[in-house]
Amino acid sequence: VQLQASGGGLVEGGGSLKLSCTASGRTDSVFGSRYAVAWFRQSPGKEREFVSAISWSGATSSYADSVRGRFTISRDNAENTVHLQLNSLKPEDAAVYYCAALDSPGTTAQQMAGMPSHEYHYWGQGTLVTVSS
Repeated sequence: VQLQASGGGLVEGGGSLKLSCTASGRTDSVFGSRYAVAWFRQSPGKEREFVSAISWSGATSSYADSVRGRFTISRDNAENTVHLQLNSLKPEDAAVYYCAALDSPGTTAQQMAGMPSHEYHYWGQGTLVTVSS
């Protein structure tokens, strides 16, 4: 599975962006039936941190405390895509955002919130979000 993250850019504080993570490859036909997806972010000098996750069906989702109420994760399995809507952006949200897929249909989004990044099976290349103050 290959993941392509897109949608990053420069936005003023308080603005919005919509990130997308699209899966392709020989397993893309089953993306929506087994792959849970999470978003992480990493800013210079900091460790990669969990942002949000969604189960394979979209039934469960989870968020880091720092983004809850401002970010919304969703998925369109027909398009093999997971979206992350970023609203009310703050300068501290600036980072490279990565999507990652977990081949584990039984894992809930809440469980994914506590999983270390190295346990994810596939990673996208990242998309840069810059927030001006």
